[in-house]
Amino acid sequence: MKGIAFSAIGVVLACLAPMAAYGQATPTSPAAAQGDAVPYQTLTGALTRADHERYREIPFVLPEGVTRLTVRFSYGGKDQHSVIDLGLADPERFRGWSGGTRDHMTLSIEDATPGYLPGPLPGGQWRLILGAPNIREGARASFEAKIFIERQPVVTAFSDAPINPAPGWYRGDLHMHSGNSDGKCSSQTGEKVPCPIYRTLEAAVGRGLDFIALTDHNTTSHFEALRELQGSFDKLLLIPGREVTTFYGHANIFGPTDFVNFQMTAPGYAQAAQWMDAAKREGGVVSINHPGAPSGELCMGCGWGVDDLPPGAVQAIEVVNGGMMAQTGSAEGPLQGFKLWHDMLGAGQHVTAIGGSDNHNADIPADKPAAIGTPTTVIFMQSLSVEGFLDGIRSGRVFIDVRGAKPGSLLDLSATSGKEVAEMGGTLHPRSGTAVHFKLDLKGVAGGTAHLLIDGEADGGEGRTIGSDGVIDWPAWTSDTRPHWVHAEVRDAQRQLILIGNPVYIAPRR
Repeated sequence: MKGIAFSAIGVVLACLAPMAAYGQATPTSPAAAQGDAVPYQTLTGALTRADHERYREIPFVLPEGVTRLTVRFSYGGKDQHSVIDLGLADPERFRGWSGGTRDHMTLSIEDATPGYLPGPLPGGQWRLILGAPNIREGARASFEAKIFIERQPVVTAFSDAPINPAPGWYRGDLHMHSGNSDGKCSSQTGEKVPCPIYRTLEAAVGRGLDFIALTDHNTTSHFEALRELQGSFDKLLLIPGREVTTFYGHANIFGPTDFVNFQMTAPGYAQAAQWMDAAKREGGVVSINHPGAPSGELCMGCGWGVDDLPPGAVQAIEVVNGGMMAQTGSAEGPLQGFKLWHDMLGAGQHVTAIGGSDNHNADIPADKPAAIGTPTTVIFMQSLSVEGFLDGIRSGRVFIDVRGAKPGSLLDLSATSGKEVAEMGGTLHPRSGTAVHFKLDLKGVAGGTAHLLIDGEADGGEGRTIGSDGVIDWPAWTSDTRPHWVHAEVRDAQRQLILIGNPVYIAPRR
């Protein structure tokens, strides 16, 4: 045995390396951010016939403060029928075994690749365990293990690649609960029991959704199951989410998976910042839930009570909540989130309107309010991935379909002034007194009426009747010296609100 020195962020870490025949660790720079392709360490070596039906432990040192560890393993000699199985141990305990089933594993406090245990990642000497069920005489199986680490919590993806790499409109539900909090569904005997996560995912697939965020209250326990299930539900993007549930309001966090301190004892932003700022610092999105709901004994803190939010504190608001729809029979009214959304837009903030079913029972039929996917949030993403979702929410090119998942529905508003064009969520900069043209692309709402709203007020009275799919061009609107926000909505033949678009922002040039 011989000593090998490892360097990481200027700190020299000493560990015992294996015998030369079984590999040496080559230190490299730690990954600076999620997605960085540079491994923290690379372990290399080879197994020979002497290792046949033996186990070898390849040590490597993990520094203190690691929040996520990923190992990617590859080996040669397969043409000689060599086989290497894989496992892992930390300085204190065995962390898992995948044999020849997997070529990589990820571990964090909250979730881990199936076959491996989540939990704290202690600093010190870890061991990559290699088993050799078959190495033939004269064979040599070279291996390489790349060790990736994250030192700060960041956005988590349960899939190694986008579910769909193509840009496009994707449909999903951003608010639902499982048995990890208060979600119930029926057992075989008809009893209401804590609903297992797979039932929620199966219902989402049945509704034709492209993505969901399971948002159990305050906990992080559901992330382990989501990582396990993502491989089976390989057409449905599973977004890390949770509902931060406080005495002074509820909000969803999308993206990060580490614990955030939700224990507010006063209604001001000074305490809300402890979880809001943490989520944004880690690359996540914060969205206020059902802000118009009443708070009280029936629903602790359901209404939004943090009135001193600074600009940028939240990126989205749940404007339509399925639970409120089930109670009132409408997507409108004071129990929904329109007032707070309009107030924030009027104050100059760019906040994306979204919808969520707030489903607590995966068995609710698809045609009922609060069923999974009712309402549906439709987002233009560059890819169907967690990063694509987060960027899509931030961009504001989003609309809500109150009716649920309708694959053919579309509402896409754009504005033009001269050669400048802005889409939903974007900002147009016309000169005062110049013409602004609005174009509305609609699908799946024939027989309804389209309305253009400027600063929340309808422009053009009764709206425009929608005869068929296509584009509606609004008469030119003349800009002035003030900022405005302009969005579109669609009502059906009974004047029920069915589609809600996000604004194009008007910021006149001086």
